Formats: sequence, structure tokens, C-alpha cells
Amino acid sequence: MLVVGDSLSAGYGMRRDEAWPALAAARIAAQGLDWQVANASISGDTTASGRSRLAAALARHRPALVVIALGANDALRGLPIDAMRDNLRAMIREARAARARVLLVGMDMPPNYGEAFRQQFRATFAGLAATERVPLVPFLLEGFATRRELFQADGIHPAAAAQPLILDNVWPALKPLLSRGRRAPAGMARRPPSPR
Repeated sequence: MLVVGDSLSAGYGMRRDEAWPALAAARIAAQGLDWQVANASISGDTTASGRSRLAAALARHRPALVVIALGANDALRGLPIDAMRDNLRAMIREARAARARVLLVGMDMPPNYGEAFRQQFRATFAGLAATERVPLVPFLLEGFATRRELFQADGIHPAAAAQPLILDNVWPALKPLLSRGRRAPAGMARRPPSPR
């Protein structure tokens, strides 16, 4: 399993083994599932930078499953939502062409970004999941985004104490993909199963 994300998945401000992908690896092992987890997340990454490095990561790790958790930095930098959508779509298709299943992870923005922008931003992830027929985690920080005590001093990055909560948000969509087997059948590269 390859995780391609930004600081929210890279473990910014904490040990890398405290970040949710490392906790996922531990939970996977505890449940007796035969998977390895490679965390290729980089703090500050946008969807464009993630897209530019995906081919090398696919070649290096040869994953059967790719978790794409990007987009927050696009919004924070005021980058066009249409460009974000195109980059995420390209990443989904590139991962599937490499015979990997894909899990898309969505994000949300704080209220000060305006409700119209927030709705458009959230809808981008849901729309891609529907049109590309991949499962979706609607919001990585669901359930605790307003709990200040679970964030680092910058108020943006979740603390180590929040990482198990992040994993709990990802797990319901992730576990079925882990249980289906190591690789997508060849015919699934263009047409993956509908999200459950």
C-alpha cells in the first residue's frame, strides 16, 4: 500500500512512526493481513507535485493499493480547483493503469474560506470518486477538526494524539480494499469496482 499525501499524512511535527500511515501498518499487521505500507507523503505537496512524482513512486514500490490524500495545499495556496481536479483524476488513472486499486481521501477548509468555496472544494472529491468509481474518505479530519487540543501550536497540523482518530476515519474505506487481495485483475485497470 502506497500513501501519497501531504503534511497531514507525512507526520509533520512528530516522529514518522506516529503518523496515521504507520498506525495503519501496525493495525494491518495486528489483523493478520499480509501488506506492507510505504508512506510517500511530503509536507507541502500540492496535487501537481504529487502528480509529478507518482510515476517514480509507482515504479519503486509497485503497490497494489494507492491512497491519494492531497488537495489541502492547493486550497491553502489559492490554486484553481479545476487544476486540482485534473491532477487528482490523472493520479487515479495512472495508479489504476499500474494495476493498483485507489482510495481517494477528501478534505475540507475552515469556515473563513467561505461556504461557496468549501462546498465546491468538498464536491470535487465526491465528484471524482463517483465518476472514477473509487472509494472515498469524505474528510480526513472528520469529527475533530474543531478540537484545538488535538492540533499542534500552528492550529493546522494534527498532533500525535489525533493520528488514531485519522486512522479511524480512513479505516472503514481502507479495510475492504485490503481484504480483496493483493492486485487488481487486469480488466480492473480501467473499470474498478464501485465504492461500497
